[in-house]
Amino acid sequence: MTQVRTSFWAHNIEVLGYHDLGGKPAFKLAMQEVAGRWYLYMGHLWHRGWSILDVTDPAAPEYVSFIPGPENSWTIQIQVAEGKMITALERIAPGWGGAEGRPFSEGFLIWDVSDPKKPRQLGHYRTESTGTHRNFYDGGSLVHVAGSAPGFDGKIYQIVDISDPKNPREVSRFWLPEQEENAPKSGVKLSLHGPAHIEGNRAYLPYGDGGGIILDVSDIKAPRMVSQLLFRGLCSRQGIHTYLPLPRRNLALINDEAINENGEENLNLAGIADLKDEKEPRPISLFPQPLPPPETGLKNFFEKGGRFGPHNQHHPNHQPCLEDRDDIAYLTYFNAGLRVYDIRDPRTPREIAYFIPPDPTERIGAKPSRLVAQVEDVLVDRRGCIYISEKNQGIFILRLKEVWPYSQWETEPDYFTSFPT
Repeated sequence: MTQVRTSFWAHNIEVLGYHDLGGKPAFKLAMQEVAGRWYLYMGHLWHRGWSILDVTDPAAPEYVSFIPGPENSWTIQIQVAEGKMITALERIAPGWGGAEGRPFSEGFLIWDVSDPKKPRQLGHYRTESTGTHRNFYDGGSLVHVAGSAPGFDGKIYQIVDISDPKNPREVSRFWLPEQEENAPKSGVKLSLHGPAHIEGNRAYLPYGDGGGIILDVSDIKAPRMVSQLLFRGLCSRQGIHTYLPLPRRNLALINDEAINENGEENLNLAGIADLKDEKEPRPISLFPQPLPPPETGLKNFFEKGGRFGPHNQHHPNHQPCLEDRDDIAYLTYFNAGLRVYDIRDPRTPREIAYFIPPDPTERIGAKPSRLVAQVEDVLVDRRGCIYISEKNQGIFILRLKEVWPYSQWETEPDYFTSFPT
């Protein structure tokens, strides 16, 4: 463990712990609880492989191990459920530390993590293209993939059966017609970012300029579009990054991703959509834009440098070790840190907490061009411990100081309506 510096900015959040991960910054985060112990699994951004951190005592996290990954391949995305770990493999995007023209590994690996400290590789699914990005796995035999495929532009949706992990096989796929290589192009960016979040027999796809797509997957061999919520012309060049349903409330959290530094792009969008009519979803509110603490002397976060805008939400993924409440939203905002919102009134989301880590003092990766804090991912466990990753630093472990008990929902049943199954 290493001590976190005190030069951070926070409101209604306390720091429980910090670990520098031996100089290997994490990107995506996953977790499992085994025999009363809590394990955080991490994909790395600038290094090829994955790490395990024992966070049973959040004030004194213990580094367990680093599992090397294939050379010249992104190993940034990770999922853990029911004793299995799914780790994405992907060609590294230009400018992110890869060697163009050199061999890379792609697809995803399947691991046995029933022994939480010693992952054992079971299988490898290949796309025969550039690989997979953010996949969805909540247990069982199916992985819902955001993957490339020969003959298509961008990533498409693939359902992969891993019941025989040595021989994973694609069950079905979904794509937008313009993604076919020889189809006429309109100039928009159509690519499934993932994850394709699954609720019952519905899949919720964040599809770049294709917007937020709901699919009927009651027949997993033939996914069928239910609706498409478009935001073309409003979002950054990433398009829709997250489409996270809140099934007990017939709502969804939706956001794009800030891509360019210093705000050189379109409006960044983060807010709430109403899904009561799943065939006609509609945006109903936006999260308030974060403002710098007055003590920073900044008029806005664009002045700080690096990226400013939304990135990752906390995803419960049906995992009992993770917090699953739909009255609070946790959203990373790059140089504005972690932002936490009260969404009890979905028409008027309200910021209730934030944490802006100290700027890094050592450059580990190629980005950002100005060395400032860039918070990447957030994960919240059932105990209320909040984990955030950062581009050039280690893992920060946080907790809200004040929050209302979730049991108050029992007195507000009017918020609950039926959800498609």
